[in-house]
Amino acid sequence: MEISQLAAIISRLDGMIKEQSDEVQSRRFEKDGRELGVISYDKETDTFILEELADKQKFEFDNIDLAAMEIYDLLND
Repeated sequence: MEISQLAAIISRLDGMIKEQSDEVQSRRFEKDGRELGVISYDKETDTFILEELADKQKFEFDNIDLAAMEIYDLLND
């Protein structure tokens, strides 16, 4: 059985939350060598900001599950 793609995304986001640094954390998500999005986590505001690179749209989330689902959709469209 394959590892859940959604679980892997949540694990990466959780790592951003647990990072000890006060700097804004960011991670890139790609598929087939194409970078599709960049997500940032700001500890001060406790929010994730996802930038979809194809259309330069930005989405803000205060919930890790919603952020993970949006990334999952982005990677599987």
